[in-house]
Amino acid sequence: MGTVGEEDIKISRVSSHDHEKELDAGALFVLKSKGSWVHCGYHLTTSIVAPPLLSLPFAFVSLGWWGGIVCLVIGALVTFYSYNLLSRVLEHHAQLGRRHLRFRDMANDILGPRWGKYYVGPIQFMVCYGAVIGSTLLGGQCMKAIYVLLNPSGTMKLYEFVVIFGGLMLILAQMPSFHSLRHINLISLLLCLAYSACATAGSIYIGRSSKGPEKDCSINSDKETRIFGIFNAIAIIATTFGNGIIPEIQATIAPPVKGKMFKGLCICYAMLSTTFFSVAISGYWGFGNKAEGLILSNFTHNGQNLVPKSFIFVTNIFTILQLSAVAVVYLQPTNEVLERTFADPKSSEFSTRNVIPRLLSRSISVIISTTIAAMLPFFGDINAVIGAFGFLPLDFVLPVIFYNLTFKPSKRRPILWFNMAIALVFSVLGVIAAVAAVRQISLDAKTYRLFANV
Repeated sequence: MGTVGEEDIKISRVSSHDHEKELDAGALFVLKSKGSWVHCGYHLTTSIVAPPLLSLPFAFVSLGWWGGIVCLVIGALVTFYSYNLLSRVLEHHAQLGRRHLRFRDMANDILGPRWGKYYVGPIQFMVCYGAVIGSTLLGGQCMKAIYVLLNPSGTMKLYEFVVIFGGLMLILAQMPSFHSLRHINLISLLLCLAYSACATAGSIYIGRSSKGPEKDCSINSDKETRIFGIFNAIAIIATTFGNGIIPEIQATIAPPVKGKMFKGLCICYAMLSTTFFSVAISGYWGFGNKAEGLILSNFTHNGQNLVPKSFIFVTNIFTILQLSAVAVVYLQPTNEVLERTFADPKSSEFSTRNVIPRLLSRSISVIISTTIAAMLPFFGDINAVIGAFGFLPLDFVLPVIFYNLTFKPSKRRPILWFNMAIALVFSVLGVIAAVAAVRQISLDAKTYRLFANV
């Protein structure tokens, strides 16, 4: 079996008007098509069911019970539908002999080269690299939580823990291909179940006891704050459901690909349903509008641990370990670009000619993301901005547009109008959520400080 199959081995689309193929180190070395649908399920679960789900109770603070649950249900249904449509478009083009291995390849072919180069490509890079930065920051925060737990009078700062987590990422970033992450992502799947169960159990335990703060589920009475809070919460939920690398994940599947992505999505959404709803509902029930941007922060109140120290320690360890897997998954599009730029596809993958540029370029990429995470330690705001500017268009709008343009359903068919409605509604939501996210940053700006110890 070849690395990416008979039809797509060592190839990349040159343009939407030219079906000529050329050697492509990014596709050849990073996007190897050797995996099964089970491996695809592992990759999907790691990319979607990730620690940002621990911010869902915070989103409920602005949405309330019914608004929060409805948004979660809609997010699950629309993203499952959108990802399935995207997979069908990819399968269709693969059957025509033009298997797309990257999101920008799809945009080049369906929308035109300018869309791929100037819109989809940059947005995807922003989303994926932003996810790496956010994961690194959250990993540092979890490490600091453990440190404070074990040494309350310690003097180490948040940015020092971010750098430590970045050191772990320097090692994991050297995994040669997306397919080589399959075993790490199986462990990641188990870890997401573990820390979600801990977060749920901790929230229920504190909510049933008298240890926590007084619960209040009322929504802010100020109209302007409430409206912007709703759209900021929608952006957070969109980020939580976001993926942004469906084509790259489907590229890891060995041909023939037909039907395999759907099975992988079923694995992923079984995990998603179990974790998202349990954490969101239990966290909001346990803490009401006191729920913080990371629900684990609520396990400590006024310097007092509301659950046993060992419980907080284990929960944070599970979270840190999965965050490392999430970050390395979202590094893959960056790694593919770096490999395509610096590697020589005519040389062996593990030749000196390719190993040294890979080691240097990936290390520099991780160092940059770690530096940004240490400088800007405001995870909640970053989460909302990424959701508004990146995940909403990539995961809610473009898939239905790609489907309509590829299959050209008749105007008499409901799917055409349903897809157009999804594209319109989520485009409007994306614009409003972007405004709300930027507004929130401006409100919080007075507390911002580079390398702050938050």
